[in-house]
Amino acid sequence: MNNYTNALREHHLKATPQRLEIANTLEYYGHINIDNLYEIMLKKFNSISLATIYKNINLMLENSFIQEVKIPHEKSVYELTKEAHSHLVCNKCGSIEDVSIDLPVVTHAVSNNSDFKIDKVDVVFSGVCKKCQSL
Repeated sequence: MNNYTNALREHHLKATPQRLEIANTLEYYGHINIDNLYEIMLKKFNSISLATIYKNINLMLENSFIQEVKIPHEKSVYELTKEAHSHLVCNKCGSIEDVSIDLPVVTHAVSNNSDFKIDKVDVVFSGVCKKCQSL
């Protein structure tokens, strides 16, 4: 696992033990919702509150250290901020994978075919993962 002390500071965030653990957890799981994050954090910080988790997540979002992934009909999940990408979500097991597509090309095509000025793109593809297809 990485030491995220400097990365947090680069995003103007104090490197508290809770924030470091959130970063390490996000690195390990890739994508995680608040409820699962809270369960994991309770094992390390037995007196941490759900409010503290929300406060830290919101601050980390505001400072672009992490990003929210909105999955249709599911709770949002969070991930460490990285290059622009989209997500694949399995309808059977719920797994989430990153997928690289040329978002600028897609955005440009949508802009050219509409009167809409796009300022943010979130693309989530849903289907069935390879593992679930073989079941």
